[in-house]
Amino acid sequence: MDDQGGSFVAVRRISQGLERGSDYNSNSGSAAWIGKGLSCVCVQGGENDSRPSFDLTAAQEESLQKLQRRIEIAYDSSIPEHEGALKALWDASFPGEELCGLVSEQWKEMGWQGKDPSTDFRGGGFISLENLLFFARNYPKSFQDLLLKQEGERALWEYPFAVAGVNITFMLIQMLDLEAVKPRTMMGAVFLKLLSENELAFDILYCITFKLMDQQWLSMHASYMDFNTVMKSTRRQLETELLLDELSRIEDIPSYSLLHQCDDSSTNV
Repeated sequence: MDDQGGSFVAVRRISQGLERGSDYNSNSGSAAWIGKGLSCVCVQGGENDSRPSFDLTAAQEESLQKLQRRIEIAYDSSIPEHEGALKALWDASFPGEELCGLVSEQWKEMGWQGKDPSTDFRGGGFISLENLLFFARNYPKSFQDLLLKQEGERALWEYPFAVAGVNITFMLIQMLDLEAVKPRTMMGAVFLKLLSENELAFDILYCITFKLMDQQWLSMHASYMDFNTVMKSTRRQLETELLLDELSRIEDIPSYSLLHQCDDSSTNV
Protein backbone atom coordinates (compact mmCIF):
# COMPACT_ATOMS: atom_id res chain seq x y z
CA MET A 1 0.00 0.00 0.00
CA ASP A 2 1.56 3.25 -1.12
CA ASP A 3 1.80 5.79 1.71
CA GLN A 4 1.79 8.57 -0.85
CA GLY A 5 -1.73 7.80 -2.03
CA GLY A 6 -3.03 6.45 -5.31
CA SER A 7 -3.77 2.85 -6.13
CA PHE A 8 -3.79 0.42 -3.24
CA VAL A 9 -4.26 -2.89 -4.98
CA ALA A 10 -0.57 -3.78 -5.18
CA VAL A 11 1.01 -4.71 -1.85
CA ARG A 12 4.60 -5.60 -1.12
CA ARG A 13 5.49 -9.00 0.28
CA ILE A 14 6.35 -8.72 3.95
CA SER A 15 10.13 -8.97 4.27
CA GLN A 16 11.24 -12.35 5.52
CA GLY A 17 13.28 -12.60 8.68
CA LEU A 18 13.69 -10.33 11.67
CA GLU A 19 15.58 -7.11 12.33
CA ARG A 20 16.46 -6.34 8.71
CA GLY A 21 17.28 -2.71 9.32
CA SER A 22 13.88 -1.46 8.20
CA ASP A 23 12.97 2.17 8.75
CA TYR A 24 11.84 2.84 12.28
CA ASN A 25 8.61 4.73 12.85
CA SER A 26 8.48 5.84 16.48
CA ASN A 27 5.14 5.64 18.27
CA SER A 28 6.60 5.10 21.69
CA GLY A 29 4.53 7.80 23.37
CA SER A 30 5.35 8.90 26.92
CA ALA A 31 6.45 7.04 30.03
CA ALA A 32 2.94 5.62 30.29
CA TRP A 33 4.35 2.09 29.99
CA ILE A 34 5.12 2.22 33.70
CA GLY A 35 1.42 2.18 34.53
CA LYS A 36 0.82 -0.64 32.06
CA GLY A 37 3.29 -3.05 33.66
CA LEU A 38 5.78 -2.71 30.80
CA SER A 39 9.51 -2.37 31.06
CA CYS A 40 11.33 -0.12 28.62
CA VAL A 41 15.04 0.44 27.99
CA CYS A 42 16.27 3.03 25.46
CA VAL A 43 18.83 1.60 23.06
CA GLN A 44 21.27 3.92 21.33
CA GLY A 45 21.70 2.85 17.72
CA GLY A 46 23.77 5.85 16.70
CA GLU A 47 24.58 9.43 17.60
CA ASN A 48 21.05 10.63 16.85
CA ASP A 49 19.22 7.32 17.06
CA SER A 50 17.42 6.44 20.26
CA ARG A 51 14.70 3.84 20.13
CA PRO A 52 12.86 2.20 23.03
CA SER A 53 13.17 -1.54 23.53
CA PHE A 54 10.54 -3.24 25.68
CA ASP A 55 11.42 -6.30 27.73
CA LEU A 56 9.12 -9.29 27.28
CA THR A 57 7.91 -11.88 29.71
CA ALA A 58 8.43 -15.51 28.72
CA ALA A 59 4.74 -15.77 27.78
CA GLN A 60 4.88 -12.62 25.64
CA GLU A 61 8.04 -13.79 23.87
CA GLU A 62 6.46 -17.16 23.12
CA SER A 63 3.29 -15.50 21.80
CA LEU A 64 5.29 -13.14 19.58
CA GLN A 65 7.41 -15.94 18.13
CA LYS A 66 4.32 -18.03 17.38
CA LEU A 67 2.73 -15.11 15.54
CA GLN A 68 5.96 -14.38 13.67
CA ARG A 69 6.05 -17.96 12.43
CA ARG A 70 2.58 -17.44 10.99
CA ILE A 71 3.68 -14.19 9.33
CA GLU A 72 6.62 -15.89 7.65
CA ILE A 73 4.46 -18.45 5.82
CA ALA A 74 3.91 -17.54 2.18
CA TYR A 75 0.75 -18.72 0.44
CA ASP A 76 1.56 -21.84 -1.62
CA SER A 77 -1.14 -23.32 -3.82
CA SER A 78 0.72 -26.65 -3.89
CA ILE A 79 0.08 -27.15 -0.16
CA PRO A 80 -3.27 -28.92 0.43
CA GLU A 81 -3.88 -26.98 3.66
CA HIS A 82 -3.58 -23.69 1.79
CA GLU A 83 -5.88 -24.80 -1.02
CA GLY A 84 -8.35 -26.09 1.56
CA ALA A 85 -8.35 -22.76 3.39
CA LEU A 86 -9.00 -20.90 0.15
CA LYS A 87 -11.91 -23.18 -0.72
CA ALA A 88 -13.24 -22.77 2.85
CA LEU A 89 -13.12 -18.99 2.41
CA TRP A 90 -15.31 -19.23 -0.68
CA ASP A 91 -17.79 -21.52 1.09
CA ALA A 92 -18.00 -19.14 4.06
CA SER A 93 -18.37 -16.11 1.80
CA PHE A 94 -20.93 -17.51 -0.65
CA PRO A 95 -22.67 -20.43 1.05
CA GLY A 96 -24.61 -22.57 -1.38
CA GLU A 97 -22.81 -21.17 -4.45
CA GLU A 98 -20.53 -23.72 -6.07
CA LEU A 99 -17.00 -22.65 -6.95
CA CYS A 100 -15.97 -23.82 -10.41
CA GLY A 101 -12.27 -23.93 -9.52
CA LEU A 102 -9.59 -22.32 -7.39
CA VAL A 103 -8.72 -20.31 -10.49
CA SER A 104 -12.00 -18.81 -11.63
CA GLU A 105 -13.57 -15.54 -12.68
CA GLN A 106 -15.92 -16.04 -9.73
CA TRP A 107 -13.26 -14.76 -7.33
CA LYS A 108 -13.71 -11.25 -8.72
CA GLU A 109 -17.12 -11.22 -6.99
CA MET A 110 -15.23 -11.15 -3.70
CA GLY A 111 -12.93 -8.31 -4.71
CA TRP A 112 -9.80 -10.05 -5.92
CA GLN A 113 -7.85 -8.44 -8.74
CA GLY A 114 -8.09 -11.43 -11.04
CA LYS A 115 -9.29 -14.98 -11.33
CA ASP A 116 -6.44 -16.36 -9.19
CA PRO A 117 -6.49 -14.95 -5.63
CA SER A 118 -3.15 -16.57 -4.83
CA THR A 119 -1.44 -13.73 -6.70
CA ASP A 120 -2.93 -11.24 -4.23
CA PHE A 121 -1.94 -13.30 -1.19
CA ARG A 122 1.69 -12.72 -2.09
CA GLY A 123 1.31 -9.32 -0.48
CA GLY A 124 0.25 -10.55 2.95
CA GLY A 125 1.17 -14.22 3.00
CA PHE A 126 -0.93 -17.12 4.23
CA ILE A 127 -1.85 -15.21 7.38
CA SER A 128 -3.91 -12.78 5.29
CA LEU A 129 -6.02 -15.72 4.12
CA GLU A 130 -6.26 -16.98 7.71
CA ASN A 131 -7.45 -13.53 8.80
CA LEU A 132 -10.23 -13.43 6.23
CA LEU A 133 -11.32 -16.97 7.06
CA PHE A 134 -11.30 -16.21 10.80
CA PHE A 135 -13.47 -13.16 10.19
CA ALA A 136 -15.95 -15.13 8.07
CA ARG A 137 -16.25 -17.94 10.62
CA ASN A 138 -16.32 -15.97 13.85
CA TYR A 139 -18.17 -12.78 12.91
CA PRO A 140 -20.27 -13.91 9.93
CA LYS A 141 -22.83 -11.09 10.08
CA SER A 142 -20.16 -8.41 10.15
CA PHE A 143 -18.20 -10.23 7.44
CA GLN A 144 -21.22 -10.45 5.13
CA ASP A 145 -22.14 -6.81 5.77
CA LEU A 146 -18.70 -5.74 4.55
CA LEU A 147 -18.46 -8.25 1.71
CA LEU A 148 -21.84 -7.27 0.29
CA LYS A 149 -21.58 -3.59 1.30
CA GLN A 150 -24.89 -3.77 3.17
CA GLU A 151 -24.39 -0.89 5.60
CA GLY A 152 -24.54 2.84 4.96
CA GLU A 153 -24.67 4.91 1.81
CA ARG A 154 -22.16 3.30 -0.50
CA ALA A 155 -20.01 4.93 -3.16
CA LEU A 156 -20.38 4.26 -6.87
CA TRP A 157 -16.78 3.02 -6.88
CA GLU A 158 -16.27 0.88 -3.76
CA TYR A 159 -13.08 -0.63 -2.39
CA PRO A 160 -12.57 -4.30 -3.40
CA PHE A 161 -13.30 -6.29 -0.26
CA ALA A 162 -10.71 -9.06 -0.49
CA VAL A 163 -7.76 -6.91 -1.55
CA ALA A 164 -8.66 -4.45 1.22
CA GLY A 165 -8.43 -7.37 3.65
CA VAL A 166 -4.89 -8.22 2.51
CA ASN A 167 -3.90 -4.57 2.92
CA ILE A 168 -5.27 -4.56 6.47
CA THR A 169 -3.16 -7.58 7.44
CA PHE A 170 -0.10 -5.90 5.96
CA MET A 171 -0.84 -2.60 7.73
CA LEU A 172 -1.29 -4.24 11.14
CA ILE A 173 2.01 -6.12 10.87
CA GLN A 174 3.80 -2.89 10.06
CA MET A 175 1.96 -0.78 12.63
CA LEU A 176 2.67 -3.23 15.46
CA ASP A 177 6.27 -3.83 14.30
CA LEU A 178 5.67 -7.57 14.52
CA GLU A 179 8.81 -8.58 12.66
CA ALA A 180 11.09 -7.12 15.34
CA VAL A 181 12.63 -9.39 17.98
CA LYS A 182 11.25 -7.08 20.68
CA PRO A 183 8.61 -4.35 20.38
CA ARG A 184 10.11 -0.94 19.69
CA THR A 185 6.93 1.07 20.15
CA MET A 186 4.57 1.53 23.04
CA MET A 187 1.75 0.31 20.84
CA GLY A 188 3.59 -2.89 19.96
CA ALA A 189 4.34 -3.58 23.60
CA VAL A 190 0.69 -3.09 24.58
CA PHE A 191 -0.43 -5.43 21.82
CA LEU A 192 1.96 -8.18 22.92
CA LYS A 193 0.53 -7.96 26.40
CA LEU A 194 -2.93 -8.51 24.89
CA LEU A 195 -1.59 -11.32 22.70
CA SER A 196 -0.13 -13.18 25.66
CA GLU A 197 -3.59 -13.09 27.25
CA ASN A 198 -5.36 -14.27 24.10
CA GLU A 199 -3.55 -16.05 21.27
CA LEU A 200 -6.31 -14.93 18.87
CA ALA A 201 -5.71 -11.23 19.61
CA PHE A 202 -4.20 -10.51 16.19
CA ASP A 203 -7.07 -12.18 14.35
CA ILE A 204 -9.66 -10.34 16.47
CA LEU A 205 -7.81 -7.05 15.97
CA TYR A 206 -7.97 -7.70 12.23
CA CYS A 207 -11.76 -8.00 12.38
CA ILE A 208 -12.00 -4.83 14.48
CA THR A 209 -9.79 -2.96 12.02
CA PHE A 210 -11.81 -4.06 8.99
CA LYS A 211 -15.04 -2.82 10.58
CA LEU A 212 -13.35 0.40 11.71
CA MET A 213 -11.99 0.97 8.21
CA ASP A 214 -15.45 0.59 6.71
CA GLN A 215 -16.90 3.00 9.28
CA GLN A 216 -14.21 5.54 8.36
CA TRP A 217 -14.97 4.94 4.68
CA LEU A 218 -18.64 5.75 5.18
CA SER A 219 -18.07 8.76 7.44
CA MET A 220 -15.61 10.25 4.93
CA HIS A 221 -17.96 9.55 1.98
CA ALA A 222 -14.94 7.95 0.35
CA SER A 223 -14.59 6.46 -3.11
CA TYR A 224 -12.06 4.09 -4.68
CA MET A 225 -9.14 6.51 -4.96
CA ASP A 226 -9.57 7.61 -1.32
CA PHE A 227 -8.67 4.20 0.09
CA ASN A 228 -5.15 5.13 1.23
CA THR A 229 -6.49 8.22 3.02
CA VAL A 230 -9.10 6.07 4.75
CA MET A 231 -6.45 3.54 5.79
CA LYS A 232 -4.30 6.28 7.31
CA SER A 233 -7.30 7.59 9.26
CA THR A 234 -8.10 4.06 10.41
CA ARG A 235 -4.55 3.53 11.58
CA ARG A 236 -4.54 6.76 13.58
CA GLN A 237 -7.79 5.81 15.31
CA LEU A 238 -6.51 2.33 16.07
CA GLU A 239 -3.27 3.70 17.49
CA THR A 240 -5.25 6.00 19.78
CA GLU A 241 -7.44 3.15 21.04
CA LEU A 242 -4.52 0.79 21.65
CA LEU A 243 -2.86 3.37 23.89
CA LEU A 244 -5.87 3.92 26.13
CA ASP A 245 -5.43 3.21 29.82
CA GLU A 246 -7.03 0.16 31.42
CA LEU A 247 -6.78 -1.92 28.26
CA SER A 248 -6.41 -5.47 29.55
CA ARG A 249 -8.19 -7.52 26.85
CA ILE A 250 -8.41 -7.18 23.09
CA GLU A 251 -12.17 -6.88 23.56
CA ASP A 252 -11.62 -3.70 25.60
CA ILE A 253 -10.71 -1.77 22.44
CA PRO A 254 -13.64 0.63 21.92
CA SER A 255 -14.06 -0.24 18.24
CA TYR A 256 -14.64 -3.88 19.17
CA SER A 257 -18.25 -2.79 19.65
CA LEU A 258 -18.50 -2.27 15.88
CA LEU A 259 -18.52 -6.01 15.33
CA HIS A 260 -22.15 -6.94 14.87
CA GLN A 261 -23.95 -7.77 18.11
CA CYS A 262 -25.66 -10.71 16.40
CA ASP A 263 -22.29 -12.35 15.81
CA ASP A 264 -21.36 -15.16 18.15
CA SER A 265 -19.06 -13.77 20.84
CA SER A 266 -17.13 -17.04 21.03
CA THR A 267 -14.25 -17.50 18.62
CA ASN A 268 -13.28 -20.55 16.64
CA VAL A 269 -9.78 -21.20 15.40
